[in-house]
Amino acid sequence: MAGLRLPMIPTDSLPSGEDLLALERQCRRSGSGITMASLIGTWRLRATWSRDGTPAPAASAALLRGLGACLILSGEETDGALRIANQVNLGSLRLRFDGEAELTGRRPLLMFSFRSVRLSLGTLTLFERGLPQPDARRMPFFALIGLDREQGRLSARGRGGGLALWMR
Repeated sequence: MAGLRLPMIPTDSLPSGEDLLALERQCRRSGSGITMASLIGTWRLRATWSRDGTPAPAASAALLRGLGACLILSGEETDGALRIANQVNLGSLRLRFDGEAELTGRRPLLMFSFRSVRLSLGTLTLFERGLPQPDARRMPFFALIGLDREQGRLSARGRGGGLALWMR
């Protein structure tokens, strides 16, 4: 990875996998209170853990942070529609998935479906393609565990079982 400088992000102030598992247990009992309005914005991926709360390998976590992996949610609470984007950047090269999302339940679940993928270099689109829609029973989702408004942290468990933490 010569030439790629990954930003150093202090991790001592981040919650541990055990902290997230405890928060998840609490959320299952009483819900998270997360609303659509509180999710709107750009969330930068800061840390990931396996299903059991074991931290992801340091190199993969640093790579995702270095690529600026982020989740972008936008929409109007009045119509209940959420737009979702997931993207990574390497310099001016960007890979972006765009689609629609819906918040359901009291935990809640952020159900989503990407409709297109685009690769661009600056303002020039190099590649763009529509994506097939998954069966309703196979829709990807994030089970939202917690939102710390003061710290600007969002935590969730993905459909595959892993835990993730994003920061505004």
